Amino acid sequence: MDRQGFCEVETPLLWAPTPEGSREFSVPSRLHHGSFYALPQSPQLAKQLLMVGGFDRYYQIARCLRDEDLRADRQFEFTQLDMEASFASQDDVMAYVSEAVLDAAEAATGERPPPIIKMTWSDALDRFGTDKPDLRFGMELVDLSAEFAHTEVRAFSGSHVKALLVPEGATFTRSRLDGLVEQAKRAGAGGLAWFRVTAGEGASETAGPAGALALDSPLDRFLSESERAAILEKTDAEEGDLILIVSDTHRIACTILGTLRATIGSPPVGEGPHRYVWVTDFPMFDGVDGEGNPQAAHHPFTMPYPEDIPLLDTVPFAVRSQAYDLVLNGWELGSGSVRIHRRDIQSRIFDTLGISSEEAEARFGFLLSAFRYGAPPHAGFAFGIDRLAAVLAGEENIREVIAYPKTQSGADLLTGAPSPLPAATLAELGIRTVAPPPAPPVRPPT
Repeated sequence: MDRQGFCEVETPLLWAPTPEGSREFSVPSRLHHGSFYALPQSPQLAKQLLMVGGFDRYYQIARCLRDEDLRADRQFEFTQLDMEASFASQDDVMAYVSEAVLDAAEAATGERPPPIIKMTWSDALDRFGTDKPDLRFGMELVDLSAEFAHTEVRAFSGSHVKALLVPEGATFTRSRLDGLVEQAKRAGAGGLAWFRVTAGEGASETAGPAGALALDSPLDRFLSESERAAILEKTDAEEGDLILIVSDTHRIACTILGTLRATIGSPPVGEGPHRYVWVTDFPMFDGVDGEGNPQAAHHPFTMPYPEDIPLLDTVPFAVRSQAYDLVLNGWELGSGSVRIHRRDIQSRIFDTLGISSEEAEARFGFLLSAFRYGAPPHAGFAFGIDRLAAVLAGEENIREVIAYPKTQSGADLLTGAPSPLPAATLAELGIRTVAPPPAPPVRPPT
């Protein structure tokens, strides 16, 4: 980063809340009873203000905190390489970060990885069923929607039909297949169809790459000859393979099969080659809040593509953002975006999110005021150093590369944190604790 002309700046840890999708840790103020600081999820607004203030290129090794459920690639506290640059495009930022990441990988492994490839979010979803594709193995999804557009099989009557070929998967036991069906249902699928590919016998024979092939499945007898042939031909199936099919909306069908693809095919994250990929062109919004307002997919300071801005008032979920993620072996290393630098566009995004002008002024007036005086176009990125270190070290869990990690429940076994505060300290901070609300009663099954 130094070699590329970036200036190191340290940003505050005691900050104001920002709507970035994760729950923040709150810190009570002794001097201002009833008021709280928020520990930063990332230095997002701080680095944007640096760009407004005239810095050309900023970076820091930043400590970030998020009060979210823990998993193998996530801890409450984490360290990231944070950067921002003025008058920089999406391609500029990806070039800066690629050089830093590839330098780090070369220093750690002694071998420089090849240049990092790019794919769009829609392409990643369609081919791999995820925005974090693991490129170390094949098993790409196959679209059968056109072939089943007029099917009479209810299991394939969804708007999209997607298939996943599992090489040599015909050896899976029935209990394992039932487990995959249950996993698909837990992930939101209405069901999962499976077909073993066998040597052809009888009426269901179909010519295939390995000669005469047949499908062994409870659903096979409901298929027409053209549908049976399409499944075998479009998936390039061979004898001994397994074909999994989900029919639903495009997003659900792809996501379910993407989950199964990772379950069946993904090797340990540190095993095999390190396959980096940039994923670009994310949706601007993803899901809705409790009041029916769209929610920002990355954060509300991401610039939409100019040609998509008119869609904000009509079909907001069709708006693409200039956002990009860096993925390594199925792990998201980090994300970034071209930022909004105009007050009018930022206000329109707040309106779409259901944030009133009064609320926006109260929470982000310092940023909106800065935009009023002119702000340069700017873009940035941040990636998790802990995650990169874990992959390069061949570890499946980032706790293995953190000196003082928390447990899966968020506890610090060394110090006993978190722990209650003395009554005198609570009084000094003006805090009174109350019992959490009771859990809703569990309804008996009907």
